[in-house]
Amino acid sequence: MLSDPLRKRHQTLAAVVALLLSAALAQAGEPTDQLRTEIDRVIKVLEDPELKKENRARERQGEVRKIASGMFDFEETAKRSLARHWASRMPAERDEFLQLFANLLERSYIPKIELYGGEQIAHVRETIDGDQATVKMKITTKQGTEVPVDYRMLRRRERWLVYDLIIEGVSLVANYRVQFNKIITASSYQELVKMMRDKEKEFYRSQAQEQASQR
Repeated sequence: MLSDPLRKRHQTLAAVVALLLSAALAQAGEPTDQLRTEIDRVIKVLEDPELKKENRARERQGEVRKIASGMFDFEETAKRSLARHWASRMPAERDEFLQLFANLLERSYIPKIELYGGEQIAHVRETIDGDQATVKMKITTKQGTEVPVDYRMLRRRERWLVYDLIIEGVSLVANYRVQFNKIITASSYQELVKMMRDKEKEFYRSQAQEQASQR
């Protein structure tokens, strides 16, 4: 069964992680500067008094998704998460997996930004090696706990895109790689895709039921 690789961490931390993970790149520039600018944009949405209203939750999340749309290199993340199993996939299989995986990440992380509560986010350092970069940041919770967060990024033409997120030394890509490989090895790639489809259907069915109950 697929699980959220960050589920054992504090919900507030997960919210901030989702916030940072979802930042988009408006234009070319240094990786850290891009992250800082778009983090501010997302926080502005979260702290908007009008968008905080309960009946505007879907609109609020939609605004965040707009900002998020250009940030994450889903293909690179999916490729690294499937590891050796990616090479044997046909183009149509890759396309389907990319869509399922992108939806999985969105369902897992974007809703958690609602838990953001003003935690402090500080830049530690940035390293750039050709078309690759790592931006190290530190999150300080309200309890004073410091949590290191690293962003691994690739330059794609004029933009820097995040392909992995590391929290306290634990990689998002590595977590999914372990889960995916375990399912494929024990069963098959087709079974992994079936599980991802089923979870997606379950999510949308639950959403539809919730909306129907509010009418």
